[in-house]
Amino acid sequence: MTDFNQPISGNDLARFSGPNTFMRLPQATSLEGLDVAILGVPMDIGTSWRSGTRFGPKQIRAESAMIRPYNMTSGAAPFDSLNIGDIGDLAINTFSLSDSLRIIQESYAAILTGDVIPVAMGGDHSITLPILRAIAGKYGPVALVHVDAHADVNDDMFGERETHGTVFRRAYEEGLIVPDKTYQIGLRGTGYGSEDFKEAQRWGFQHFPASELWHRSLHGLGAEIRRDIGNRSVYVSYDIDSLDPAYAPGTGTPEIGGLTTPQALELIRALRGLNIVGCDMVEVSPPYDTSGNTALTAANLLYELLCVLPGVETK
Repeated sequence: MTDFNQPISGNDLARFSGPNTFMRLPQATSLEGLDVAILGVPMDIGTSWRSGTRFGPKQIRAESAMIRPYNMTSGAAPFDSLNIGDIGDLAINTFSLSDSLRIIQESYAAILTGDVIPVAMGGDHSITLPILRAIAGKYGPVALVHVDAHADVNDDMFGERETHGTVFRRAYEEGLIVPDKTYQIGLRGTGYGSEDFKEAQRWGFQHFPASELWHRSLHGLGAEIRRDIGNRSVYVSYDIDSLDPAYAPGTGTPEIGGLTTPQALELIRALRGLNIVGCDMVEVSPPYDTSGNTALTAANLLYELLCVLPGVETK
């Protein structure tokens, strides 16, 4: 039996000590032998409102020390099925958004030369565009499950075309995603006009507004999306502001009336069986997260994403 990397047990070393890696996994200095590479992208120079997401990866890692390796609900044991390592943070240029996006894309292209699934902790949502460029460079246009309060399809923001609010318009224009296999879940809030969401729907994007999901289980929605995507390669981008700020206040652009944490768990667990080739968790802003609950929630949702990656067995 292959020996895979395992998180340090809280029964062997107190959870408030040990390495500041995701779930206290070994710090990986090489991609060799890894099935999954967890990495941080500590950046917030692409955001338009509250900053602080540059501290997201560090805080998500800190809160992840509480998570145990076996999923009591789904039976998934990701660390017994895949070799997972934390490869640290990308060395972005904190003074240049354009250069940082270049660094992210080139770093991902290098990661994807091997048979590795990258799992990113942001960082603001602008990190997803260069990630998708690299992902599409390997797999071609991918299906997209995008969970977010915002569609992020602005044409520009203050004249800039690459920001956290323009990601999926650029991805559509550049042919990085399959329009009719793009699912935007949890959309809500106010807009500048009726076209804010409707234009993307004309491209083929499928929208599931939060108000239509209130008081509903999302297991069925997740299963429907899974059937619709089939065997196609899929990327999952999870913005923590998809959750109601009652559950995740520590984020850059909070909107009331969002998803609940049980709904988030149902949705992710229903994606099991998809050919997920990468995923991210973005927009965690610790300065607005006084209790640590937002980062704790993000860490647990990242763990749930690990549990539905291809190759994970249940026990």
